[in-house]
Amino acid sequence: MADVFRALDDRTRRIILDLLVERDGRSLFEICGALTTRYGLSSSRQAISQHLAVLEEAGLVRTERQGRTKLHHFDPVPLAEIARRWPERKQDP
Repeated sequence: MADVFRALDDRTRRIILDLLVERDGRSLFEICGALTTRYGLSSSRQAISQHLAVLEEAGLVRTERQGRTKLHHFDPVPLAEIARRWPERKQDP
């Protein structure tokens, strides 16, 4: 669970997750382009690749290969596990 919190602690990684929620199955090239054009983030491909590796290690992103292209998909399961750990308290009337 610590990996999930560490992964979410970075603004760029949260934006990457937002992009994948908006449209799943993006390539590194597509993610880099969207970060630059929509958010003005001009990180190198290597830096974005490292961010994706952190997200994948935390279980928030899974990947698949299509030929030479690696596609990235958002996986909400780790977030659901956190939500289950701390259920809402019932409010007293």
